[in-house]
Amino acid sequence: MSDSRKSKVWLITPPMSQLSAPYPATAYLTGFLNTQGVSSSQDDLSLELALRVFSRAGLREIREALLQKFRDPRSAPVSVGFFLENFDRVFETLPLAIRFLQGQDPTAAIRICSRNFLPEGPRFQVLRDFQSAEAQMQGIPLHEAESLDGVSWAFGSLGIQDRAKFLASLFLDDLVDVVSQGVDESFSISRYAEKLAASQASFDPLRARLDQSEPSWIDRLLSELVHQKISLWGEEPPALVVLTAPFPGNVFGAFRIAREIRQHWGARTRIALGGGYVNTELRQLKEPRVFDDFDFVCLDDGERPLLQILQSLERGESPDHATQLVRTFVRSAEGKVIFRDSPGFHDIPQKQTGVPSYRGLLLDKYLSIFEMLNPMHRIWSDGRWNKATLAHGCYWKKCNFCDVSLDYIGRYEASPADLIIDRMVALREETGQSGFHFVDEAAPPAVLRQLSERLIERQETFTWWGNVRFDKVFDRKLVSLMADAGCVAVSGGLEVASDRLLKLMNKGVTVEQVARVTKTLSDHGILVHAYLMYGFPTQTVQETIDALERVRQLFAAGCIQSGFWHRFSTTIHSPIGKNPEAYGIRILSETRPEKIDFAMNDLEFHDPLEVDHDYLGLGLKKALYNYMLGMGLEEDVRYWFPKSPKGAHGVQIPKAQVPRNLVERALQS
Repeated sequence: MSDSRKSKVWLITPPMSQLSAPYPATAYLTGFLNTQGVSSSQDDLSLELALRVFSRAGLREIREALLQKFRDPRSAPVSVGFFLENFDRVFETLPLAIRFLQGQDPTAAIRICSRNFLPEGPRFQVLRDFQSAEAQMQGIPLHEAESLDGVSWAFGSLGIQDRAKFLASLFLDDLVDVVSQGVDESFSISRYAEKLAASQASFDPLRARLDQSEPSWIDRLLSELVHQKISLWGEEPPALVVLTAPFPGNVFGAFRIAREIRQHWGARTRIALGGGYVNTELRQLKEPRVFDDFDFVCLDDGERPLLQILQSLERGESPDHATQLVRTFVRSAEGKVIFRDSPGFHDIPQKQTGVPSYRGLLLDKYLSIFEMLNPMHRIWSDGRWNKATLAHGCYWKKCNFCDVSLDYIGRYEASPADLIIDRMVALREETGQSGFHFVDEAAPPAVLRQLSERLIERQETFTWWGNVRFDKVFDRKLVSLMADAGCVAVSGGLEVASDRLLKLMNKGVTVEQVARVTKTLSDHGILVHAYLMYGFPTQTVQETIDALERVRQLFAAGCIQSGFWHRFSTTIHSPIGKNPEAYGIRILSETRPEKIDFAMNDLEFHDPLEVDHDYLGLGLKKALYNYMLGMGLEEDVRYWFPKSPKGAHGVQIPKAQVPRNLVERALQS
């Protein structure tokens, strides 16, 4: 590494996060520090660790570890056995596959599509399933299905780049399975050691993993990577290192990095932790051992807490004597966790946070991964989108299942359209990318209207998408304006697809309203993804089956093209979590706040209906997967569940009570 660093602040994204684009937190903070004249550097160690794992050096080390662990290859998992048997071909083809997924070698698509280049392990079974489905659609006998390649129906005779990206992504998934099943079970392509942090009441499991005498192979790679980065600073370490943990799957990596930095620089540099995980799960932090590795743990928007920490460091204050901090946990001299939130300091207005900057990140090394034939999943993971926000918080902020009590949702502040566009232009110039993902909880329709109008008036050409509420104000005029201004996709919550339950959760929409809005969006060429939910308190089997019937009709009518079923969970910060009795459930004592010292978010609860939602979820997801592929739309929704009259686990699958033309009638009205 050739760069030499003299920055005051080092911002780090720890492993693992999505590999298609940098998580935006460090870019946002870099932009803010620029407005304050504070020098900073940023690194995405999630990406860099993944590239180290999926390198030829990594392959050699993986094989060595597997040969030591599995003396008899017959005892190894299928993915591991395939890897060892085909190691030479994997070793030969991996670099080209990585370069192709990085967009650096597009001509490789033709060779990848030959199906004779990449070794096809267990993950390619999906293609054999597609062969059977394609044969069925074409009326070809199953014994002749091998004549089909399993992907032509999805990509046609052309689509070489997309087809190759799909195949190369399956190849990479095979390698991820090899690592997780044979080397380190905590590893995944988008998360690492997640179970040690997700709603983990005790710090003990995470601490035990940190303290273990034999770190895992992934841990050792991360340590090597951190020390390579440390060496760039020479004799002048940064005054402050900031790690962002947006998800539970980033937390262990954050602690591992902090520990390496602490051991190398000691108190010469201070270390802070923040991010989405901290904001939701560590709000009642009581565990003092966290501060063996961190000096500060900050909540909510990071700009003001970061500024107050830097000013405290300039005054030479130790963390326990810093009295002018904002929303920041520290450890006192007596070893107790204390919360500092000085009055009189307001959050930085959106107008003053600056333009996000990705300076220093390896933008040409991110991977466009496309391993699921889900249109919205493809947008999420295929291509590097610049991240931006239209507003702070949610303009609706009434959904009873949502964390409306927290700042990131509850404090609403919209940005002017021209300011948003100015920042988009600046990011396009810096990154060379004109695609934007607006990461708002729900993009405000009024801001979308102003933004679209100004983009057209200023003759700025961008491609963008984001999350919305299926608000009735999305009429043909507004949607047409959005499409003309570059909107290509939206995602939004249909949730339980039941008017009774939508009213109970205070969603503010009805199924018929969603049908009309989504059809308008789709008719204007905007892809629509629906967030779906099952297992809501008091949701019956009948309501679940009826919800699936409504979803079937929405797909059949061309209202939505993509969706995903989420199992409901109640959080401590939501109205349901705060008042569970009003929703007919009882929080189990094991998850009550008084028993928790570390992380707290999801609350286990008892629903007196005792519906087997785990079983129902299998049928819901199977149906949705087929609907997205355009298959099974004429089938009775009971088709997707076991044929037994009582189903599995004693669950009887009733006939849907929804009129088969419900959505059709809604669209006609």
